[in-house]
Amino acid sequence: MPSSTPAPDPARPVRVLLVEDDELMRRSFTVALERYGYRVEAAADGLAGLERFRDGDTGEVRDDSGSGDHGFDLLILDVMLPGLDGIGLCRRVRETSLVPILMMSARGDGLDIVAGLEAGADDYVVKPVDTYVLVARIRSLLRRATYAPPAAAAGRAAGAAEAGAGEGEGDLLVFGDLTLDTGGLEVFVSGSPVALTPTELKLLLEFAAHPGVVLERHTLLRNVWDYGWDGDSRVVDLCVQRLRRKLGRDRIETVRGFGYKLRR
Repeated sequence: MPSSTPAPDPARPVRVLLVEDDELMRRSFTVALERYGYRVEAAADGLAGLERFRDGDTGEVRDDSGSGDHGFDLLILDVMLPGLDGIGLCRRVRETSLVPILMMSARGDGLDIVAGLEAGADDYVVKPVDTYVLVARIRSLLRRATYAPPAAAAGRAAGAAEAGAGEGEGDLLVFGDLTLDTGGLEVFVSGSPVALTPTELKLLLEFAAHPGVVLERHTLLRNVWDYGWDGDSRVVDLCVQRLRRKLGRDRIETVRGFGYKLRR
C-alpha cells in the first residue's frame, strides 16, 4: 500500500522533483521555482527521475534531531520523457507513495492528460506554462497536502455523536461500510484502511461535508482544486473514478447533467 506523505515542514524549503527532458525548460523551471524559495532537484529522463525519487523520498526523518531528509513534497513530471515516460513514472511512484504529482503536457495532447490523471496525477498544466500559473498550481497541491476537513464535515460528525444517530462519533463519519476519520484524516472500508492521495482525500471530504447533495463539477473544481476559474472537468471525473475503484463503485453516484453526490 502506498505510504502517506508527511506534510511539508514550514521551517524547511519545499523539495520539488522536476523531471523534464528539455534542457532549456528544465533549467528555466528550476531557476524560476528556486526564486520562489523551492528547493528543486531535476532529472532529464523517467528512469533517472525514478531513481532520484527512490533515493530522496524516504518519507521519514533520518535522525532524532528532526533535521533529516523528509523526502520530496511534490513531483512535476513531463508526459513525454525518454526511457520511461511521465505516465509510467507516475504509476511507479504511486505504487509506494501518495506524494502530490503535477503533470505537464504539450498543448492539445488531451489523451496524455487523461492518461496522466488516470495514472494517479493530482493535476496538470499545459506547456508552454507561465511561471505564475505553475507556482499557483504548486501552492494549491501543497495546500491539499496539509488539508483540514471542511467545518461542515467536522460539525456533522460532532452533531451525529451528540444526537446518538449512529452516523458519527467524535471525528468519525460513517456511510455504510465507509468510515472517515476527519481528525486523523484516515479512511476505512469495511474496517480496512484505504490509502488516498491528498486530492482524493480532499474530494471525498468535500462529498462527506454534503452527503446526499449533488455537487456540480465547477463547484468541486473551486473547492478541491482551488481553481478560481472554470477548469477542465476531466480532473474531477477521473478523480471520482479513482475514488470509486478504492471505495466501491456505488459509493459516489453520478447525476447526469449536474455532477456527483455521496450516497448516505
